Amino acid sequence: MRFQILGPTSALDEDGEPVALGGPRVRALLTLLALHAGRIVGGEQLVDGMYGPRPPEGVANALQSQVSRLRRALGRDLVEFHPAGYRLVADPQDVDARRFELLTQQGRQALAGGDPGRAATLLREALELWRGAPLSDAPHAEAAAAALAELRLAATEDRVQADLDLGRHRELVAELSQLAAAHPLRERLRALLMRALYGSGRQAEALTVYDEARKILDEELGVEPGAELAAAHLAVLRADPALGAPAPDTAPAPRRQGLRAQLTSFVGRAEEIEQVAARLRTNRLVTLIGPGGAGKTRLATEAADQEPGDVCFVELAPVSEDAGVPGAVLSALDIRDAPPTPDRLTVDPATRLVTALAGRRLLLVLDNCEHVVAATADLADLLLASCPELRVLVTGREALGITGESILPVAPLRLPPPETGSPLDYPAVRLFADRAAAVRPGFAVDAGNAAAVVRICRALDGLPLAIELAAARLRTLPVADVAARLDDRFRLLTRGSRTALPRHQTLHAVVAWSWDLLDESEQRLARRLSVFVGGARPEAAEQVCGLPEDVLFSLAEKSLVEFVGGRFRMLETIRAFCAERLVESGEAESISEAHARYCLDLVMTADPLLRTAEQLEWLVRLDEESDELDAAIRWATASGQPELGLRLLANCGCYWWMRGNRITSAHLAADLMAALGFRHPPGMEEEYVMCVLIRAWTGGIDEELRARLAEARQLLPTYNLPMRVEFLSMLLSAYTGPPGEYDEVYTALTSRADELQPWQEALSYGGVAFLLQSVGRAAEALVNFERSLAAFKAIGERWGMVMTLSGLGALYQEKGDFTTAIALADEALAVATELGAETEIAEALCRRGDARLNQADATGARADYLRAAEMSRRNGSTETMAWARLGLGQVALFQGDLDEARALLVQARDEVPNDWYTAEETRARITAALDEVHARSTGPASGTVSQPPDGPASGAVSER
Repeated sequence: MRFQILGPTSALDEDGEPVALGGPRVRALLTLLALHAGRIVGGEQLVDGMYGPRPPEGVANALQSQVSRLRRALGRDLVEFHPAGYRLVADPQDVDARRFELLTQQGRQALAGGDPGRAATLLREALELWRGAPLSDAPHAEAAAAALAELRLAATEDRVQADLDLGRHRELVAELSQLAAAHPLRERLRALLMRALYGSGRQAEALTVYDEARKILDEELGVEPGAELAAAHLAVLRADPALGAPAPDTAPAPRRQGLRAQLTSFVGRAEEIEQVAARLRTNRLVTLIGPGGAGKTRLATEAADQEPGDVCFVELAPVSEDAGVPGAVLSALDIRDAPPTPDRLTVDPATRLVTALAGRRLLLVLDNCEHVVAATADLADLLLASCPELRVLVTGREALGITGESILPVAPLRLPPPETGSPLDYPAVRLFADRAAAVRPGFAVDAGNAAAVVRICRALDGLPLAIELAAARLRTLPVADVAARLDDRFRLLTRGSRTALPRHQTLHAVVAWSWDLLDESEQRLARRLSVFVGGARPEAAEQVCGLPEDVLFSLAEKSLVEFVGGRFRMLETIRAFCAERLVESGEAESISEAHARYCLDLVMTADPLLRTAEQLEWLVRLDEESDELDAAIRWATASGQPELGLRLLANCGCYWWMRGNRITSAHLAADLMAALGFRHPPGMEEEYVMCVLIRAWTGGIDEELRARLAEARQLLPTYNLPMRVEFLSMLLSAYTGPPGEYDEVYTALTSRADELQPWQEALSYGGVAFLLQSVGRAAEALVNFERSLAAFKAIGERWGMVMTLSGLGALYQEKGDFTTAIALADEALAVATELGAETEIAEALCRRGDARLNQADATGARADYLRAAEMSRRNGSTETMAWARLGLGQVALFQGDLDEARALLVQARDEVPNDWYTAEETRARITAALDEVHARSTGPASGTVSQPPDGPASGAVSER
């Protein structure tokens, strides 16, 4: 087993799979033991690391409890007790922190021995072991974490030194600049940066680094530079060949025309810089394209600055017409017109450029060309054909579209997920933090503001300019207020740099510039396309927006939309701007209705196919359109078209159930019910009942909803087959359970089989089996379950297979054949996993956990229940969560941990949904288990589970 503590603590088994550890205290304990793997760690030291200076009362018992939990997770043999403390039985090299130290030591030895190649390899391997802040799960082990962080920084310095010895000066400048800025008092970093700059031919900048370091050291510490930094300064002054650069007079200094020094740090684009450099090595024309505010100009500036030869940077933004492009390039190159004379012919600017650049090695950067793209393309084509030593780097919102062009899209900065423990691992957040600290000294991203910062960066799509504008608002607003006001982003983000181009001073101006460059049909499609919240396939955009797909492709070429995963989507900022234009046009109502009708056509096509062999393909298709379906239902509800909303909702029910999308769908149903009031449209009884059931499937059933459920039972008896909303026949039984009139229902189901579609017929066999099982006719139930399974297999419907396999498993478990029950659960789990149905996966895990516990496999059962509980938490499946908690409580009871058993069983009791038809039975089993906990607490422990955890006799969806 391997252990990772250089980041979030984890344990990996022999297959590299993570081991479920449990809560934060257990992870803290493992962190501290792994830090000293193979050695005894005293109890007092563990308490200090886990609880800090103020441990709770009874801390010795608490520690022992956490040790017990860790042993259950890892195996008893891996955590040894000693009179002096505890020991993790592991080779220190199986702990990433210890392996990091060994590799670092070997790297330093190789560096000292004159082998920088081996040193760089070893040190890179060591640094790649880091996944975040060290010992992050042991918050009170600050000293050890600080020591590891210092080792990491020292290893980084060693690796940089090895790379410098290998001659990689230029590629290290950006990294060293960021490191030196982050650690301004660290002299070795400054010395290494001076060496990298000097080796890149930038002697003056290297000397500037020394002057800045000397000033900081004097102001902050009152000391002069140390020996290493002073020696680096002297070596630069003497042009010491040992620094890795030729003497300055052996080659002329490269010319940097129009390339401005930057006033802010360059964040989060190291990979893109390398990509630009690589493209420029193999292509003479490279074009950076992307939406406004994506950072194309800054990326081009930084890339050009790292080029070894001459560079000329041409700003085309001020050029107002095509004819001015060659003149702008002449001006940037400082090529001036000769005074006119009567005998001198006038030479056009393009010809003068060809003459001036014909034999010159130069990187020409043409920045912001989208408004003069045709003239820029013509000029670039002419110059590249006439000047073989010339390379051209272009930035714009669309490509030039000429032969030989290498296009490099510039995407927004990488964004963190909504919930992340390490937001600063993502460049969008780092950029916000850097710019915020500039306007509000002392600002840092911490636990108190991280969620708001992440929300800001995500809302702004990771666009660097938008993030910088948002950070600038921290001069006057708290970060939480900035996050809360982003619904009105165009009014909020209006105070950019006064020296920036006008179109870069406000977020609205950034997008408006792109909008104004569109023709009428492009503007019409752009505003209509904003109705799609998650983008659209070309055929969907054409159907809803009423314009040919060629216009859509044109928008993509101009960076108004991006093509991702087969869909054309807008960044949210662009979409918000276009949505405003849609409202202004007066088309918002008609386009929104067209979008909702498109979604209805889609789900009415897809829904019956979800219950055929084509279901995997159509589940993926609806996954792709999930956001659109939600938006269409919200619009229908808000716009006074509840009938349309009901049809959409009812036809989405099967998809949501199979995917476990319960929480959002229940909210949509609740809003629709509120809009309907206490009525249902005539002829839409089935859709109305489906809406009520979807609202109820996350629990939280109040008196009003209970009354609606009772009305649903009266409107549609469970055995009222066939149903127009086909999936309703299954879902309704989840709330009604087996009716009292067994014979009547049995006759209804068996006599009408010929009238049913294949899926409903297969379902009816399962319904008959369920009824037979409920009255104790197990043999007949078995026959009908097998008929149902065969029928579902015949039509290739996996969800029905899972349902029937679970019913068979319950039957065999009741008979005490736990081996067969486990085999059936394994088969159900495999099919549910292929289907991607998390609720059914969780139920199969609970079923298998029950059977395993009956075979005294508490470890396997606990793993199944834990995984099921996590899945149920994510998708809002309260009935399965209750089952998983019940199982965990029974495992704890089996293992004699009565306190944990009691806590888990009480949680399970609280989570049982009131109107789920197995609620009474599940509560009865929970009560029985709690009674046993009480009995054991007051009498001798029996060491076994008195009531076998058979699972709800029909306690899962997969047995309806």
